[in-house]
Amino acid sequence: MVANSSEKTAVSPSGRASSRGSSTSQKQATPKRSADLEKADSKVILPKSPSDDDPYKHLPEREAEILKKQVYTPDVKVGIAMLYRYASRNDRIIMAVSALAAIASGAALPLMTIIFGNLQGTFQGYFQFQISYDDFVKELGTLVLYFVYLAIGEFVCTYVATVGFIYTGEHVSAKIREHYLESCLRQNSGFFDKLGAGEVTTRITADTNLIQDGISEKVGLTLAAVATFVTAFIIAFISFWKLALILLSTVVALMLCMGGGSRFIVKYSKQNVSAYAEGGSIAEEVISSVRNAVAFGTQDRLAKQYDVHLTRAEFFGFKLKSVLGVMIACMMLILYLNYGLAFWMGSRFLVDGEVALSKVLIVMMAVMLGAFNLGNVAPNMQAFTTAVGAAAKIYSTIDRISPIDPSSDDGAKMEDVKGTIRLEKIKHIYPSRPEVVVMEGVTLDIPAGKVTALVGASGSGKSTIVGLVERFYSPIEGTVYLDGVDISTLNLRWLRQQIALVSQEPTLFSTTIYNNIRHGLIGTKWENEDKEKQDALIFEAAKKANAHNFVSELPEGYETNVGERGFLLSGGQKQRIAIARAIVSDPKILLLDEATSALDTKSEGVVQAALEAASEGRTTITIAHRLSTIKDAHNIVVMAQGRIVEQGTHDELLEKRGAYFNLVTAQAIAAVNELTAEEEDAMNKEEEFLIRKSSTRNRQPDSGRASGAYAEDPDDDIAAKLARSTTQKSASSMALAGRKSETPKKYSLGTLIKLIASFNRQEWKIMFLGLIFSTLCGLGNPTQAVFFAKLISVMSVPLNAETIPTIQSETSFWCLMYLMLAFVQFISFTCNGILFAKCSERLIHRVRDRSFRTMLRQDVEFFDHDENSAGALTSFLSTETTHVAGLSGSTLGTLLMVTSTLVSACALALALGWKLALVCIATMPVVIGCGFFRFWMLAHYQRRSKRAYAGSASFASEAITAIRTVASLTREDDVLRQYKESLAAQQRESIKSVAKSSLLYAASQSFMFLAFALGFWYGGTLIAKFEYDMFQFFVVFSAVIFGAQSAGSVFSFAPDMGKAAEAARTLKTLFDRKPIIDTWSSEGNNVAAVDGSIEFRDVHFRYPTRPEQPVLRGLNLTISPGQYVALVGASGCGKSTTIALLERFYDPLAGGIFIDGKEISSLNVNEYRSFIALVSQEPTLYQGTIKENILLGAPHDITDEQIVFACQEANIYEFILSLPDGFNTVVGSKGALLSGGQKQRIAIARALVRDPKILLLDEATSALDSESEHVVQAALDKAAKGRTTIAVAHRLSTIQKADIIYVFDQGRIVEQGTHSELMRKNGRYAELVNLQSLQKH
Repeated sequence: MVANSSEKTAVSPSGRASSRGSSTSQKQATPKRSADLEKADSKVILPKSPSDDDPYKHLPEREAEILKKQVYTPDVKVGIAMLYRYASRNDRIIMAVSALAAIASGAALPLMTIIFGNLQGTFQGYFQFQISYDDFVKELGTLVLYFVYLAIGEFVCTYVATVGFIYTGEHVSAKIREHYLESCLRQNSGFFDKLGAGEVTTRITADTNLIQDGISEKVGLTLAAVATFVTAFIIAFISFWKLALILLSTVVALMLCMGGGSRFIVKYSKQNVSAYAEGGSIAEEVISSVRNAVAFGTQDRLAKQYDVHLTRAEFFGFKLKSVLGVMIACMMLILYLNYGLAFWMGSRFLVDGEVALSKVLIVMMAVMLGAFNLGNVAPNMQAFTTAVGAAAKIYSTIDRISPIDPSSDDGAKMEDVKGTIRLEKIKHIYPSRPEVVVMEGVTLDIPAGKVTALVGASGSGKSTIVGLVERFYSPIEGTVYLDGVDISTLNLRWLRQQIALVSQEPTLFSTTIYNNIRHGLIGTKWENEDKEKQDALIFEAAKKANAHNFVSELPEGYETNVGERGFLLSGGQKQRIAIARAIVSDPKILLLDEATSALDTKSEGVVQAALEAASEGRTTITIAHRLSTIKDAHNIVVMAQGRIVEQGTHDELLEKRGAYFNLVTAQAIAAVNELTAEEEDAMNKEEEFLIRKSSTRNRQPDSGRASGAYAEDPDDDIAAKLARSTTQKSASSMALAGRKSETPKKYSLGTLIKLIASFNRQEWKIMFLGLIFSTLCGLGNPTQAVFFAKLISVMSVPLNAETIPTIQSETSFWCLMYLMLAFVQFISFTCNGILFAKCSERLIHRVRDRSFRTMLRQDVEFFDHDENSAGALTSFLSTETTHVAGLSGSTLGTLLMVTSTLVSACALALALGWKLALVCIATMPVVIGCGFFRFWMLAHYQRRSKRAYAGSASFASEAITAIRTVASLTREDDVLRQYKESLAAQQRESIKSVAKSSLLYAASQSFMFLAFALGFWYGGTLIAKFEYDMFQFFVVFSAVIFGAQSAGSVFSFAPDMGKAAEAARTLKTLFDRKPIIDTWSSEGNNVAAVDGSIEFRDVHFRYPTRPEQPVLRGLNLTISPGQYVALVGASGCGKSTTIALLERFYDPLAGGIFIDGKEISSLNVNEYRSFIALVSQEPTLYQGTIKENILLGAPHDITDEQIVFACQEANIYEFILSLPDGFNTVVGSKGALLSGGQKQRIAIARALVRDPKILLLDEATSALDSESEHVVQAALDKAAKGRTTIAVAHRLSTIQKADIIYVFDQGRIVEQGTHSELMRKNGRYAELVNLQSLQKH
């Protein structure tokens, strides 16, 4: 237990235990070893208190300075002008032109009011016989032509402004993206430790999109809106200042309404988002560990927890949508009141002879236009402030000067490197964890051309040495020398080119294997050689790294694309490519950071052989957890807690019987019999033969079958394939062929609407009321047209003593009608908004709840598909479900509103003047289309800019996530070059699409005027013939044209129906998917009790997502009740699959699994699972307290005593009591506040609380270091007593005591027996043991 001296001895539990009422005396009676175990791994991870501003204040001045420099980021003050920091001269010219165009397009709108007013004046003059017929027609023609000119001008200006601003926005934000990535690649590692690669990638994706949003078309829109506002008021004040001044009150009212409303909207939306965020993180935790929820049958309880947050989110969502509804209602109220006020005051000025009616109209319409356009500025303002905020973050990174900058040319370059490294009196602290001193006073010589190995418990400072040699960090004290020169004086890029690093998790980039290996040549003299020379180097490196054979066997050979992060290759294959990349440039120094720890024994052997070949004749520093990999090192350095404990060769250190000896014994395995040299030789030969799985191309006819243990690809050898028509191979294949694949069904819109309506069935009364109010809202416009026309015809009577009283009384009456209409509309819109808010929030709540439950109902196979990853499903729950509201009642209400407006307007117009009505109705589609397309295009621009950059963003984030790999390969310039190219390509594409789509937007802005022109021209000709009077003309014109206009703009409030249909389709597919293993069904026989005898009979299985890959082929095993059974074998041989099949996550393709003689697929799945407990490799804890987490294991209510007992069994009780809050300690998201060993023990307690008959342990200790492993292993041994236990283990030392060990290979069992029997057999198991053992050789 020397390892015990490592980092975990902070809290001694026994000190506090007695005060909690458990007597201390019995504690001392327990044997010494277990007491040690109880103390081990009991360090409490304390949450930091936010009050500590300066984390470095406990350090001496000089040290704090060095650390601060590594993480310090300047705060950059950003103003709007700063957004354009990277604009070129051309950009500035284009922006100036676009700005002028935008201002012109905005100013054109109010000019329409002048034409409108003058036309009314012309009509009035003609009716009062002040103008002759010819003059009238001529005047009418000129004014109508003005409309056409306006339309053309508006089209051109809008087009130029939109295209210009979007182009410069793209260009400038692309420049920002480039500079940002460039700056990130320059930063030192400490910067990323503090930020996290995730945050950097969000910035390069989301934040740059926000900046682009703030400097693209929205600038043009804002300029246009401001120009409209200014021009409108100038026109109004010039026309008649008194009335304009009075109507300014409208603007104030609108501002108050919008300002007040948006305050509440922001407040409630924040609360709504945060309430949902908590629910979302629960959902994410549950889905990412879905096997756990399924195994413990906790789906329902977790769904209830999720529902609590949904209820809160619904409450705030309802408030949010209600406020929005009231705000729209207020705008309607102000609109109609403004009409009333304008006509009433206008009539008084008219009667006093101060002003003509045409001027009143001009002032009234101009003020309306100006006021409502000012409302368009507010949402854009938000985009600008967000952009400035985002830019501040991004510029602060761009302006940061990296203390360790790989792109600088400073520093010396040595001519001839030998490769001797010396660390002298090194003290090191990571800038992100200033409270931990990682290394103290380390002095170490690493001779040139020799292998030096570093070993020690995790956290002892091994990897730190690698980080210091690569200069990822600067030490606080001391120096690192290369050939006697201080490395901080050398050029950083040159230094890294002398060193090759192979790390624990090999990072490959998503390009071909060939290019991945070629990355190793960057910065060397071969970087720009011709292809033949490079090919030779690359193939040579691949051969050395043992990779050439398997790469050549791939269908595309070296041109195989490895996919994102190398998903398509196994761990061992990736690692070998990474080694080839490391040695291709023939580096002087090779650093191996646990290069084989993530591999199983068999792949490890292959990779280890490759590493040994690679390290010949180079200075090699290797770090290993598995000591078997470093027996042959020239010097082994044992580290503990940042100091060197001892060093020497393997044999010397074993003589000393010190720390190394202890580490060895901790990992050693009882090997019963030594092999003779001949046997060893024979085994090695056979093994080499297996490793070089002979490829078809050079296979001799007879040796083909000899590699029996290795499955060949059946397609390689056609002759054999024909001979084997009826083997097990076909059993699986035939069974799979019988399973039909899931084809996406096509659903009609009707089905989808039915589905969504079913969620709102209980609210049908509310919906019905809401629809009535919607209809009322829609009738407002045509009613207002009648009032409008009445007032114009009343007020255009010639003025004289008789007519004045009539004019006054009539106008007062119609203005009061406006007042009444304003309040009716206010009430209708308010009720409509609130009722539908209730419905749609209920809908979203129910949809989320049911979707989550349905997701948890699915079998595990569902979650294996790529499109159902935790991230995808969580974002589906948070975003897609809200889109569904777009097909619910509120959309129905909107459509009803539009329909009632259009139907009543057309009916009214046709009744009063059918000729003009028909002409105006013909323009309706254009007018409505304009309103609709205007909003649709604006939304389209936003979607497009997000989509366009997804590709390059994922490239950048791939580079940033693997920043250390990029840095150690000095790939910075290469990454940047590719990124620039992909950005440029996207810009070319997007400018084409914008040039096209802006035509539609410009048309939607300008065709309005053409409709006006047609209406006035035809109406004018009818008036000229005295067929219509003024009342008829204005009713028909304003009912149809303004009605259509308002109908078009209603679409802006309507949620996106396309998205809604898409979301509903996804939901329907999800709800209709009935899993094969259905936890909702009550089918299957009941299970009263289980003895625990298990049998697999000829089981065949392949994962549904990878049907070409056979996993189990004819597995037979029997386990009697109460046995402790271990499953061992190379990775991918079917051990974990066996566990998954026992939990019935999947059903086998052929064969059966029997428990107590009953086949498990015939039993009720929930009852069956209640007798099984699973402890997996990654323990999953959910947010909440320790007690809540343990209770999740219990299938029914249990007493506190049972919990305590389970905790004692799991070796965690003492630790829980030592925490300040005991069982009520909150574990943090995913158990982040506990160490790995502590989490694992809580997971064991959770498994034991259900008192299972069968305990399944899937590599329960593989993710821990050796010390925590001891503690957890002891807990597992305790837990296994009296139960049928099945354990899967990588580390064979953990399962020596098993009653029976089954050795798997290629999905079958090749050996079985106890440890010593199997060792005597000297077969596959003995081979695995020897591979892992650390015998003195």
